[in-house]
Amino acid sequence: MSDTAGPPAHYDEFGLFHENIAEFGLDVAIPTVVRCDVELDDGRSLSALSWGQPDAAEVVFVHGGAQNAHTWDTVALALGRSALAVDLPGHGHSSWRSDGAYSPANLADDVAAAVRRHAPDARLVVGMSLGGLTSMMLANRHPDLVQSLVMVDITPGVNQKKAKAIIDFVNGPQSFTSFDDLLARTIEFNPTRSESSLRRGILHNAHPVADGSWQWNYDRTNRVESSEGESSGMPEADVISDETRNPMWDDFASVTCPLTLVRGSLSPVVDDADVAEARRLQPAMVVHLVDGAGHSVQGDRPVELAAMIASELN
Repeated sequence: MSDTAGPPAHYDEFGLFHENIAEFGLDVAIPTVVRCDVELDDGRSLSALSWGQPDAAEVVFVHGGAQNAHTWDTVALALGRSALAVDLPGHGHSSWRSDGAYSPANLADDVAAAVRRHAPDARLVVGMSLGGLTSMMLANRHPDLVQSLVMVDITPGVNQKKAKAIIDFVNGPQSFTSFDDLLARTIEFNPTRSESSLRRGILHNAHPVADGSWQWNYDRTNRVESSEGESSGMPEADVISDETRNPMWDDFASVTCPLTLVRGSLSPVVDDADVAEARRLQPAMVVHLVDGAGHSVQGDRPVELAAMIASELN
């Protein structure tokens, strides 16, 4: 393990932005970033990061399963626009659902409360993986909140075979004897990411316990059984069996706002058949292929993704 391993003496979730800036050579100043919470009807709360001018976000970011709002940090810094990055229920600082029902439809209704309160006039919603399907459902169920939609490396064509590497990683241990052990496993499953980027991601997505071990923060109670009988650790609507056509293709077809699909060139999650079906259902859809990016385009090629988002806003 390199000398960058090991956690800092004190974790400050707003104290790492200078690392994002240095790693990707950004010539930007750190904007005002604050946490904001929205109380949901059932007493839960949804947390988000507000970038720039409060309640004036141009972009809403929705992360993937087992991630959190900080996955967008470098993209938000490079973009330089006011934005809202949501922590999905069961992730980050947001409350867990007691029913474990983290379907894109349920998540969309929760996210809608935060968008309506803090980003009602956002010009663009960007969702990755589970966040992409959630954003798609947000566009269908709350169309007044989604003027334009970007889905990052996800379509309803995702299945267990395509998502196997993600499932294997997310379905791994909950607890690790040390930070370095957690970092080593994360590096193993994320070959397209830098160690420094993965280290930051862990600090935002895991916590130490009294005995010195580390545990993931996100809710792992909602699991799906794979064909081998193993739990996938991903929401049921995010990964379905390989033989079944996902009924969410109908929801995809129902999106009426402008739609862009961003695909990582190294990712197996979206294949050519998925793109063909997406184009059939949404003929006006724009598709971008990001060279050198895996599934987490925002982590692998954040500057390039920020440029694509900026072009959508200009």
